[in-house]
Amino acid sequence: MPILVRMIQKSVQSFEKYCDEHNLRITPPRLSAFKIIHGATKPMTAYEVLEEMAQDIKSPKPPTAYRAIDFLLENGFIHRIESLNAYIPCEEKHKHDGSQFMICDTCGDVEEIHLCTLPTKLQDKVTAESFTLHHWNLEIHGICASCS
Repeated sequence: MPILVRMIQKSVQSFEKYCDEHNLRITPPRLSAFKIIHGATKPMTAYEVLEEMAQDIKSPKPPTAYRAIDFLLENGFIHRIESLNAYIPCEEKHKHDGSQFMICDTCGDVEEIHLCTLPTKLQDKVTAESFTLHHWNLEIHGICASCS
């Protein structure tokens, strides 16, 4: 069995276990979107997810894909890359409030990293404004080593 298939199967098992432990319903569109995004080699837009869903689900409509993606986002299974309007799998399995991403502007590769916390000055401003922070992301654009 190819390694990518094994990795996706393991991810699906973790997804199913997490949903079971947290009483979250797994619908066919949610499972399909999870497999698509976790099996992709690049960030996927919602419409790319929708196109791929058509292989598993008869005539899916855009709201179907968006609802499935929203579920995955809300539960920490994927991240939205704002600058690309696309989605990638979460590498850290619900263990962080903020993420950093290195995005190659040449090949489109995205790497999730967790090297820092929210800078003190920003955290102080958030606190001073009585703003409730849910999550934060930092996107760093450049050229990866493969494209240099």
